Amino acid sequence: MTPWRSVSLRLTLAVAGGIMALSLSALGLQYHALARALEARQSAVLAADVAAFSALYDQRRIVALREAIEFRADVTPPGTAVFLLQGKAGETLAGNIDAWPDGLPALASGVTMDGAQHFDLAGVPYVGIARVLPGGFPFLAARGRGEVESVLATQRGVMLLTALALAVMAGVAGWVVARLVMGRIDRLNALADRVAAGDLAARLPGARAPDEFGRLEHHVHRMLDRIEALNRATLRLSDNIAHELRTPLSRIMQKLDRSEADDAVRDEMRNAIRIFDSLLDISGAEAAAGQTPGLVPVDLGEVVGEVAELYAPLAEDSGLDWRCDIAPGLWVLGDRNLIAQAVSNLADNAIKFCRPGDAVTLTLAAQAGRHVLEVRDTGPGLPDELGDAAFERFARAERDREVAGHGLGLALVQAIAARHGARLTRPPVATGFAISIAWPPLAQQPPLPAA
Repeated sequence: MTPWRSVSLRLTLAVAGGIMALSLSALGLQYHALARALEARQSAVLAADVAAFSALYDQRRIVALREAIEFRADVTPPGTAVFLLQGKAGETLAGNIDAWPDGLPALASGVTMDGAQHFDLAGVPYVGIARVLPGGFPFLAARGRGEVESVLATQRGVMLLTALALAVMAGVAGWVVARLVMGRIDRLNALADRVAAGDLAARLPGARAPDEFGRLEHHVHRMLDRIEALNRATLRLSDNIAHELRTPLSRIMQKLDRSEADDAVRDEMRNAIRIFDSLLDISGAEAAAGQTPGLVPVDLGEVVGEVAELYAPLAEDSGLDWRCDIAPGLWVLGDRNLIAQAVSNLADNAIKFCRPGDAVTLTLAAQAGRHVLEVRDTGPGLPDELGDAAFERFARAERDREVAGHGLGLALVQAIAARHGARLTRPPVATGFAISIAWPPLAQQPPLPAA
């Protein structure tokens, strides 16, 4: 799994996103507070200018006001402030602009504008206060908003950079956390895969960290120890029962062969011995599941072909339509005898439970990176109440009690598949029964023998 699909990454990004939202909200509040403070400061400066010029006019009349405005206009840098005093006829008496700004209504008619007004002059934004002084003289004092806008623009840039930095930090932190967490989880997943493949003795190497993952690994190891101990006890019990009973049964069978015992007794004894042989085979295959020692390269197509050729006459005698489609040269790492035994059990079951006129199809092909063996028939199929329990030992349907057998065939097939790391499935069929075994292919095909 890639880090970008990790739950830990999504959780880290969600937490980082919440922190980033809170940080940006705080910056936004700071921005609005700064904007209000600058507006209030600029309004206060404007109000002070207008009050000072108005007081000067009240005390010393128009001449002193003109001189003061001319002085302020001369010492004021361009674009920072605007002053204008007009006469009663609209002529310019003093100031650093020649005419009333287009963005403001003309005040020569005697209209008084209270409060600050926004307008543009030569592309520069201003906020100003206009008054009609006693005697009918329009007066305008304005301050440029360039400095305020510059400060606010800088603040917006800081907010944007902060958001980008937080986003990058969140992504990096999420990726690092995801990698660390995934590394610990991948250890457990690798262990689970090995155990699922049949290696109950698999354990995680190295010391366990004193954290929640370390405790989880400790509990998993204890669980596996318990499962392995129970499995060993079960296998020992099965093996002991099979071994201890098979030997006296064999001796009894030998004595029966030398005596004049009834044939039915001999048949029952042979059946009992076959049951114990099957149990031993199942236990042996299950005990070695997932282990490669003892496996050699095997041409799966050759083994399946030999079994199909062996059962073809029996199918024909039973009135069945026997069909085979076997791809050659499909190699696996396996035990030739066990593979042949599994294919034989499947073929024998299909022939045994099908009726004359039914079809049995045996196919082997390479599919999706696996060598897939499928045995399909149009017989009565499995009863609904049996289901997956058909793969358990001694599992038989009530309707099949009269058919010879002990219910160990599919259990042995499943054990052999597990021994080879193969996947056993039951493909859906409209009628009949089908079973599929997907064998892992051999990485490199053995060289052909020299001619």
